[in-house]
Amino acid sequence: MLVLAVDTATPAVTAGVVELVPDSPPRLLAKRVTLNAKAHGELLTPHISDALEEAGHTFADLDAIVVGAGPGPFTGLRVGLATAAALGQALNRPVYPVATTDAIAKDAASGHPLLVATDARRKEVYWAAYDAAGRRTDGPHVERPQDLAEKLPAMGVHQATGEGAEIYAEILGLELLQAKHPSPEGLVAAAAAEVLAKARPAALTPLYLRRPDAVEPTGRKRVTRA
Repeated sequence: MLVLAVDTATPAVTAGVVELVPDSPPRLLAKRVTLNAKAHGELLTPHISDALEEAGHTFADLDAIVVGAGPGPFTGLRVGLATAAALGQALNRPVYPVATTDAIAKDAASGHPLLVATDARRKEVYWAAYDAAGRRTDGPHVERPQDLAEKLPAMGVHQATGEGAEIYAEILGLELLQAKHPSPEGLVAAAAAEVLAKARPAALTPLYLRRPDAVEPTGRKRVTRA
């Protein structure tokens, strides 16, 4: 099966074309990745087109689309989900959402209990915990790294990966692995069982984990005359 993988939940604008067959790891055919937290909307579609061209395929050749559903900041995350949804509808192809932290855990493939932490800005991290088999056991959540560090002994994790884990390495105090952002292969690996089974995809629900900054006014302002 030919799968398009995209993710915009981290500063990495990620697109890749991946071949997926039963009983084999995903095989990368082409990818485009740019680290620019402000360029998701500008770069994602060109990255998709360039990756398909390099792989020698067209949109019509795709069998499925996999998209990182976060957690991530609102502005960047919605670019990937909206793009994947539009392509899926236009091509009549299934779109499978996966937690971005699940994809990073697949990339790390540590074989040990693992913490994945990405940068949530505002001096916080998005995090999820995984067992030695790579199954998610907790999260994803958003939290201050100082508060997360207090929970780590009970989790039994000794390794961490992701950009958030790197930024706050001194606070978390865990062995640091190098998978900072999700790869196309990791994204597809996280959804491989569903894609191969041609299962009905879950809803494309973004994992924002925070309330929006903008809120509706609760009442009219009182106007007084001088």
